Amino acid sequence: MEPSAAPLDTTPDPAIVQPPGANPPAAPREQQQEQLRIGESGQFSEGLEDRGLLESSTRLKPHEAQSYRKKALWVSWVSIIVTLALAVAAFTVSVMRYSASSFGFAFDATLDVLSSAIVLWRYSNAAAVHSAHREYMACVILGVIFLLSSICIVIKAIHDLAKRVLPEVDDFLYSVSVLSGILCTALAVIKFMLGKVLTSRALITDGFNSLVGGIMGFSILLSAEVFKHNSSVWFLDGSIGVLIGLTISAYGIK
Repeated sequence: MEPSAAPLDTTPDPAIVQPPGANPPAAPREQQQEQLRIGESGQFSEGLEDRGLLESSTRLKPHEAQSYRKKALWVSWVSIIVTLALAVAAFTVSVMRYSASSFGFAFDATLDVLSSAIVLWRYSNAAAVHSAHREYMACVILGVIFLLSSICIVIKAIHDLAKRVLPEVDDFLYSVSVLSGILCTALAVIKFMLGKVLTSRALITDGFNSLVGGIMGFSILLSAEVFKHNSSVWFLDGSIGVLIGLTISAYGIK
């Protein structure tokens, strides 16, 4: 006698119904959501690990980062020495020749000394070369210094414009202008390059300040030459001082 057939309402065995080579059944929705949460938590953990570091930490090897850090320190020291000497010379020109832009440059050179000192502090710790917190603190201090310096520069320039102070021209003014323009511009280029490699906004800000100093140095020469040939353009020197003061203020707020 043949065995009786299986009941029609019996649930078929998946191993028998599923054809060979077919994909396994999809995971339940709850399992997929759990896997998604696990993946998101892993990404969040990685974000926490990366938090507090600059982008340079993923670009530079440890020995490369330390090498660029030492270069930043050397540039900062050179910048302090050069700009301090230029600041003294520019203040002397400002007092002797009643030059608003010379005063503005002297103030900017003093600011450059302070900003370079901040960069020295920023990179004084070898272990904090990629520290985002140290970078943030340096930028905040630089911003405050920029705002205070811009106020002094603008007030001095407006005062000279109101009093119709006429600039005087001599060889000493020329030499200070040319020397400051060349040196500050060269320092600015080097700082920009190092700041880009180290992804340091503080170093780039210091470079911007050096660039402003270079522009001011050449502007002193320009305003003096214009006044020498056309005394009616006496206001150019003070106007440049106001413009540079406002530029420094805008960058400090940024």
